[in-house]
Amino acid sequence: MDKIGIVGGVPLKGEISIAGAKNAALKLMVAALLSDRPLVLENMPGVADVIALTHVLEELGVVVTIDPDMPSRMTLDAAVIASTTAPYDLVRKMRASVLVLGPLLARCGKATVSLPGGCAIGTRPVDLHIMGLEAMGSTIRLEDGYLLGEAPHGLKGADITFPQISVGATEHVMMAAVLAKGTTVLRNAAQEPEIVDLADCLNAMGAEIEGAGEAVIRIRGVEGLNGGRHRVLPDRIETGTYVMAAAATDGEIELLDTTTDYLGDAMGALEAAGVAVTPTNRGILATRANGRLSAVDITTRPYPGFATDLQAQFMALMATATGESRIQENIFENRFMHVPELMRMGADVQVHGGTAIVNGVERLHGAQVMATDLRASVCLVVAGLAAEGETVVNRVYHLDRGYERLVDKLGACGAKIERLAG
Repeated sequence: MDKIGIVGGVPLKGEISIAGAKNAALKLMVAALLSDRPLVLENMPGVADVIALTHVLEELGVVVTIDPDMPSRMTLDAAVIASTTAPYDLVRKMRASVLVLGPLLARCGKATVSLPGGCAIGTRPVDLHIMGLEAMGSTIRLEDGYLLGEAPHGLKGADITFPQISVGATEHVMMAAVLAKGTTVLRNAAQEPEIVDLADCLNAMGAEIEGAGEAVIRIRGVEGLNGGRHRVLPDRIETGTYVMAAAATDGEIELLDTTTDYLGDAMGALEAAGVAVTPTNRGILATRANGRLSAVDITTRPYPGFATDLQAQFMALMATATGESRIQENIFENRFMHVPELMRMGADVQVHGGTAIVNGVERLHGAQVMATDLRASVCLVVAGLAAEGETVVNRVYHLDRGYERLVDKLGACGAKIERLAG
């Protein structure tokens, strides 16, 4: 298993191109199932999750083509659905695969999809997904680890109120509703930028979606969708991660092809901590405003709140800030698994239930650490970049799921970092 070796204490200076958002790209790929015409996606990230989902879609009969002259351009042609079964050995590799269920039900009237895998950061059930699809007239049962869905007469519009905000359920039901008969209303819907991006793509293909990005979304079903072309929005989590890497090392990085528009409450927290993020004609510039960072309290919440996917990286930043910060995790119950690893590097962190109390220390020191999930792994990279001495991050296959060429991008900014064969 590969590792990443880092010799820390080097201020990062340079520029990094931000890839398309992984969490948008995956749902856009699934949306190709809703049409028998080709969908062209641009600014696609080169990450393992995209490759894993490609294999799932190819199993279903989708022809996926990567432009050799522009690897970030992908064409998906679902003219023929050859199978409506997504097997365990493919779906287990990444959670978003379960989202093929709704589009298959909408277009084919049946689907058999394995329960998903992904990072071990909590239960993350699919009950809200099932609730929404059943409200539209499908029947879904669980059998031997598979979701067996049927909608022989097609889906029909429904008024659906989610009992709690769920990004995945909002996206899933919204996609299925595009081909349902009548109008579907989603209440207490998630408002993430990736949902708006998905709706924009679907509307360009002929869907009729209103209110994406708001708490109530209305979808009027159509007979069918056309093909289309869509550019994936920049990855706000990759953006925030590299902003924090610049600040953690007291460096200066220009992040290209991105914006602060999608960072939500994370932007205010970064500014309060003493991170300066200013727009440029190519993107944004990240650096420290003035000296050592200051401790800031955060609470993870659905967008536009502080993103749970940036919580671990922010903890690494707070580990050497002046004062005490309180980090409240409200989204996933197991998302403090990086804490023991940070403590191996000298961080002073105490966990009480869903709250982590971080007392900033003068400096972290390098250590052997182990990644437990995608965002925890990059948190340890950020900490290693700021630490004194050598850090080795083990089990970095998690990183490959969501960060495109991370070692190359950081190395180009002066980081002493290399990928080591396991």
